[in-house]
Amino acid sequence: MPEETEYDLVIRGGTVVTAGSTGQADIGVARGQIAQLGGPMRGHAELDATGLLVLPGAVDMHVHLAASAPEPGKPGFVDTFETGTRAAAAGGVTTVGVMTFPGADESLAAAVAQQRDGLRQQAVVDWIMHPGVITTRDDSRADLSALAQAGHRSFKIFTISLDLGYPDLVGLVAAAGSHGMLTLVHCEDQAMIQFSGEQLAAEGRTDISQYPASRPEVSELAAVDRAIAICELTGSPIYLVHVSSRRALDSIRRARARGLPVYVETRPMYLDLTDEVHSTPGGARFAGQPPLRSASDRAALWDGIADGSIHTLGSDHAPWLLADKQDPALDATTARPGVAELETMLPLLYTNGVATGRIGLERFVALTATDPARLFGLYPQKGTIAVGSDADLVLLDPARARRVADGVGETRADYSIYHQREFVGWPRYTISRGEVVWRDGTADAAAGRGREVRQGPVGLR
Repeated sequence: MPEETEYDLVIRGGTVVTAGSTGQADIGVARGQIAQLGGPMRGHAELDATGLLVLPGAVDMHVHLAASAPEPGKPGFVDTFETGTRAAAAGGVTTVGVMTFPGADESLAAAVAQQRDGLRQQAVVDWIMHPGVITTRDDSRADLSALAQAGHRSFKIFTISLDLGYPDLVGLVAAAGSHGMLTLVHCEDQAMIQFSGEQLAAEGRTDISQYPASRPEVSELAAVDRAIAICELTGSPIYLVHVSSRRALDSIRRARARGLPVYVETRPMYLDLTDEVHSTPGGARFAGQPPLRSASDRAALWDGIADGSIHTLGSDHAPWLLADKQDPALDATTARPGVAELETMLPLLYTNGVATGRIGLERFVALTATDPARLFGLYPQKGTIAVGSDADLVLLDPARARRVADGVGETRADYSIYHQREFVGWPRYTISRGEVVWRDGTADAAAGRGREVRQGPVGLR
């Protein structure tokens, strides 16, 4: 009989799912990595995963934490690096990509250094940073070179800033590509948004029910087409964040059919809610950029999820207090964008995707873990279950149903856009590098245990 090896942790009896396989296997963990799959083993500590799905920990590459207020003296996102990464652990997310932007008189390199210090002191799960710019800075391209030399392989830009012109966008995407970086692009056309807002104001229609009209679908399409053109011109890969509409996705499909390196993220709320919720009481709580779209757009996104046109799911976690979100002084043109979704992303996708038969478990894993890890140069350290990979795992209970409630969770956001909704497929345990950081409803990890992950080559290979 083969001799049993003793490991730091053994996970027994679960159904192990990767992006390419599903089967029963015990898992042995040693020194934070997966050391054995299947066969005889014993553990210094053991977890019973009978009836549970053992999946790679989610890799959420679109998270906003500890961000400065958009305007001095105004409210901002409320999670710290600690509370936000505890929310990640609660949601089965073991690696986050944190958006990092410089302040008004700060260089990109300085902003990265400051956020790195905060994450090192507070993060509960592992992380990378996405440096980004919102306005034109003379030193941005020089900063890009230095950041690339330091190991960063991703960079974010916005098309919604009139201070960041088209020549700047072309130059930055080209520079990022020359340094082996993947450019994340927020795609909305600010000139069209400004025009739409002015039209609504002239017609006296600026209540929050008009929020989708203030940021119309065509503004996303125009910006997506512009980003694709820059990609074609420069040859640099781009990653289009939070794609929300059928027309934008169709344009991206055509670009990919031409062989362009264009990658697509969508966010959970677009797969569940539609623009009608803005006409309900408290409709401001649902405001995001881009806004929620029609039921037809939602169906198109599900088609993209199923057929692989959409590569990843990112929470775009952006947590507010409800009082700030629903400030009566705000209207459709000034609503504060962003919602907290780190804790509900996996259950929402499981409930609306796997449980309904829209997608299988292996596609679920590809969307939430494997493909984001591959795209951002983290694979196979992250995003899979294989010998030598980090022991980042989520033990998901496919039968566990839970009702979402405002103010319940690890995030400091005191409301959820899914209040009183019931989802299934909640994490029972979340394991980061072999350490249980979420245990049956309780965060169980020290601040500062999270590590920065060094990125390798980006893109799907």
